[in-house]
Order: sequence, then C-alpha cells, then structure tokens
Amino acid sequence: MTAIESAIAYLPELVDAQVRHTRLPGAQVAVRSADGLLASFAVGYANAVTGEKLTPNHLFRIASHSKTFTGTAIMQLVEVGSMRLDDAIGAYVPSLEGSPLASATIRELLAHQSGIQRDGTNADFWQLERPFPRPEQLVAEIHAAGKIYERNQFFKYSNVGYSLLGLAIEAASGKTYVDYCHDHIVEPLGLVNTGAEYDPSRADEYAAGHTALFLGENDRLVVEHVDTRSMSAATGFYSTAADLTVYGSAHWMGDDRLIGDDSKRIMQRLESTVTNYGKQVGSYGVGMEVTKIRDRDVVGHSGGYPGHITRTYIDPKNKLVVSVLTNSIDGPAEQIAQAVFSVIDAAEAAMPGAEKKIAPAGGPSAQSFVGQYATLWGRFDVVELDGRLVSLHPTLADVYGGIDELEIIDENTLRSFSQTSFGASGEDIHFERDDSGGVVSVTSNGITHWPVEAFLARRERMTRVNK
Repeated sequence: MTAIESAIAYLPELVDAQVRHTRLPGAQVAVRSADGLLASFAVGYANAVTGEKLTPNHLFRIASHSKTFTGTAIMQLVEVGSMRLDDAIGAYVPSLEGSPLASATIRELLAHQSGIQRDGTNADFWQLERPFPRPEQLVAEIHAAGKIYERNQFFKYSNVGYSLLGLAIEAASGKTYVDYCHDHIVEPLGLVNTGAEYDPSRADEYAAGHTALFLGENDRLVVEHVDTRSMSAATGFYSTAADLTVYGSAHWMGDDRLIGDDSKRIMQRLESTVTNYGKQVGSYGVGMEVTKIRDRDVVGHSGGYPGHITRTYIDPKNKLVVSVLTNSIDGPAEQIAQAVFSVIDAAEAAMPGAEKKIAPAGGPSAQSFVGQYATLWGRFDVVELDGRLVSLHPTLADVYGGIDELEIIDENTLRSFSQTSFGASGEDIHFERDDSGGVVSVTSNGITHWPVEAFLARRERMTRVNK
C-alpha cells in the first residue's frame, strides 16, 4: 500500500466523524491523482427531512466553482483569437454604453479588479425572496449603482462582474453560456454529471439543500433549487465531487484537454492579495483562488449556494485534486477539505522534526493498535499511514495540528514523539487487550480511553463521581 493509499483508506472514517460532529446533513468527497480516481464516497443524507441517503452520484449546486469554468471558457476564446483579455467588456455587452464600467477589461473582471458591486442593491435572490436577475435587469442595475471603486483600486469580489463575463462569452462564441460550456468543457471531459445551470429534468438526482442550524436549533429546512438566469457564469453550475476532480485534473500542467499551459499560468498566478483590516484573508488569480496548504501551491474555488457549501482544491504540480461538497448553508466544506489534505500530507511525510518510525519487522503489527478510542473529552484515532502509526483527533477544525507521531515499544505499548508540548509528549500509551488480542482500553496521559462503542456504554456512569 502506498502512502496516499493508506491515507485514502482512512478518509471515510475521518469525514464521517466530521459530518456527525458538526451535525451536517451530508458530505460528498472525491480525491484524484495522476493514477486516477482514488476515492469517491458520501456520508450522511441527501435529504435530512426524508432520510434519503447521500451517494457519490447526487448532484450538488457548486456555486462559485462556476467562475473557474467561466475563466476557462474565456481562456479558450482567447487562444482561438475570439477575445482578448484586455478588451473592454463594453465591446461584448453594448448595453453597458454610458456606464463607467463599460471600459473595465475582461482581465479586470476575471480578477475581481473592476470595482463593480458584488451582488447588486437588491440581492435577496440569495435567500429566494426574488428570482435571480435577467440580463436586462442586471445591466440596468449596473447603470444605476454598479460602480463602487475605481478599476484596480481594490480586489472586490463580484458575482455581477462574472455575470457580465457570461454575456461576453455568448457574444464572442455565438452560443448561450450554457451551450458553450457544455460543448467546450463538459462534453470534452465526459462530465456526465455536470452542467452550467439547474436542470429540472434531473430534479430527483440533486442533493437537497438545507438551512443552517440557526443559533443551535435542531431542525433543518430544505431549500428549493432555482435557476440563476443571467448569473449562471458566476454561480449556476451543478456537479459531483468525482466530476470536479476530472475537471480539476484538466488544470494540471501538461494537460491540453481544455487550455494550454500558458493559459493555465495566467489563471493560476497570483493576481491579488486579499486583506481585511490589515490581515491577509485570501489570494486570487484570474478566475481561480490561489493559496497554499502547507508546502503545496494549490488553486481552485469554494462555492456558496442557498443550501450548499462546496470546496475544490487543485495541486497542479503534484497532480492531486480534492473536492468536498456539503448540503447545508453552514456546511464546513473548507474544514473537511483541509482535513483530507492533513491526512494525505501526514501519510506522505512524517510530521516536521519527527523521524519516520516504521513498524519494525518481526515486531508487533501496526494494525493491532489501529482503532477509534474515546473518553469524556472526545475521540482520538490511531491510524496507520505508510507503515507508521500516528494519533489524530478527527473532529478538530485543524486535524493536522493535532497529529502525533507514535513509536511501537512492544506489543502493548506506543510512545508519542518527544518534543516541547502542552500535552503528554514522550509518554507511553498502554493498550489492554483481551485473550484474542483485541483492544479493551487504552491509557494515554494517565486517562483511560475505550473503543467507541464500549465508551458509549459506560458514558452515563462517568457523569457521576465514582468513589
């Protein structure tokens, strides 16, 4: 088993713990490398009200992932000479004439540097109080109140700006935005579960969107899917996690199925550093978010649609794509995606400063220690990654920060890596076993942990003083 395969084997347990801990309806996850689709699974419910189980084939609204498709479409048109990045948007949307935003360039709109308003002055379509705008309504709003900043004054994220780019694609290609994306992106990649706008003929295939657990309430309501009309280029797409890993792989360097490497470099290079009150909160390229996960340079996008929160990361250099789709407004797609990378990164290399303690040949099996253990304080898992053992806490927001390297001392003892720590570093972890070798309990930091089912059976008695 390779390092990444050992990580993949643990991911369903990790994601299940994250979903249940956050009381999320469901999550769909896929991981792809140069070797192909490594993981595609779902946990939880497609519909928390009816109890329908979520599968890897349920469709999700992926919202602002749409911007990466729009950026790709534009780079295709640039490559064939139908458009230039420094053309003014007014050349493709004549109804903008008279607006100060008519002179904003395609590149500025792609990079959110045009100064245009984010969603408009009446954006209650985001909570289904009104339909998404038609093109004429969109342009009228821009004439009335579109300009917020000067061009290139600030990074200002804009769904309105990307909606204009969709109109420009239609003008340059002679096709509707939906048809262009289908013919030039979806069809060439064989994405049978992806499209640029809600498809009512497939209504039964969509995962239901859900409201958040507002202020701790226990029940979620189902949110209806709607057509995004003129804003499809900003937020209309649907897909699955598996399809998104195929699409993401087309943005690896050397892949020419959609665009060439020169175009990819434009999309993936840093264009804007995003700060709030002096603190960096993100960075953006041309149609893609650009960031780092530890030593990885990654690109991709998040998505927020009424009832769905999604995240896809692409590592173009190391040829890896991780996609996580969740079906509630408070869905922690970013957290789960980061947790997936945490396990993959921990599998591929020991934690910084630690030696790689492979289970010694002829000694106790690493698998004999693997399991899920719990106390009143929570759960920790012992996981085998690439022939060595680590402990981690699968419900943490930062899974990577809670990983400890473990060394096998004997058939009943592990030892955590020795280092400065607020925890029990350098101390032994003792395993008590039954006659068949199964783990009965684990003592770490002087506290007894039990396999999860055994812990749940005794949890109530642990709420009273045991003299």
